Amino acid sequence: MSGQDKSGIGFFEKYLTLWVILCMVVGVLIGKFLPAIPAFLGRFEYAQVSIPIAILIWLMIYPMMMKVDFASVRNVGKNPKGLFVTWVTNWLIKPFTMYGIAWFFFYVIFKAVIPAELARDYLAGAILLGAAPCTAMVFVWSHLTKGNPAYTVVQVATNDLIILIAFTPIVAFLMGVSGVSVPWDTLLLSVVLFVVIPLTLGSVTRRVVIKNKGQDYFEHSFITKFNNVTVIGLLLTLVIIFSFQGDVILGNPLHIILIAIPLSIQTYLIFAIAYLTSKALKLSHDVAAPAGMIGASNFFELAVAVAIALFGAQSPVALATIVGVLVEVPIMLSLVRFANKTKRWFPK
Repeated sequence: MSGQDKSGIGFFEKYLTLWVILCMVVGVLIGKFLPAIPAFLGRFEYAQVSIPIAILIWLMIYPMMMKVDFASVRNVGKNPKGLFVTWVTNWLIKPFTMYGIAWFFFYVIFKAVIPAELARDYLAGAILLGAAPCTAMVFVWSHLTKGNPAYTVVQVATNDLIILIAFTPIVAFLMGVSGVSVPWDTLLLSVVLFVVIPLTLGSVTRRVVIKNKGQDYFEHSFITKFNNVTVIGLLLTLVIIFSFQGDVILGNPLHIILIAIPLSIQTYLIFAIAYLTSKALKLSHDVAAPAGMIGASNFFELAVAVAIALFGAQSPVALATIVGVLVEVPIMLSLVRFANKTKRWFPK
């Protein structure tokens, strides 16, 4: 990744929380003092999807999808334990613990502070985050913990395939339990727009470039041209969203912190489940650490995209997914430090 420091994490990624805060400030100021800008951008919609935001979301997701090597899936059977930990944690535990923790905080602990309607919307945002395990930044977390890069690719590739099948029914089920009405056709359209199409195009691009120019050119020349595109796309998206969210944020500034609390607890819990299970199974540290990181971190680009497609950029649901972006990097860096300090727990 271009601009990486010696720790292995890029400059933009390392200070992502700071950039998100700055985007929040800029967006809120635009919404407050230049309301004509979000009003103008809001005119460009199709099927309730903001076209400017959709373009920026594609800038976020497409470069990441090119990095996924689906040819690695054929190596699934060589060391299945780590994959089982990842799959079970991500798809049978994480979405439901996220729902339970978020529901408990929004409807019980914070009942006197958060109105019931907002609590429902924040819960919906948490559900979207919980059903989208990380697919891109996990490569950074794996690198920082000296994870097995080939195995991490297999973990990510298989998770991307599972997302195609499991994301929609899990989200629809938990939204239904939460009392949030989600049209299946809209949800499926979101997955097609923001997962299937960029995943397919990314895979095709990868194959064509490698076939014509070779693996080395793809990894060291071609893919580097897209460095920082994902983060820039994300930050511009956040400016637009926060310009739409100005009234909600100014009216409920405390809610940013309140949303962050259950999301943070969930992150540490899921990491502990995957990491300690890997320890019990006597997996090597270079497999256990990435397994914990994938479940703990979120594919927040997808969560933001689907929140916008389903509920609109002005919705508190979108705000809740953005808080996930806000807290992710500092929490994940703390887990990286913990994983590196506990390497002795695992067999060499």
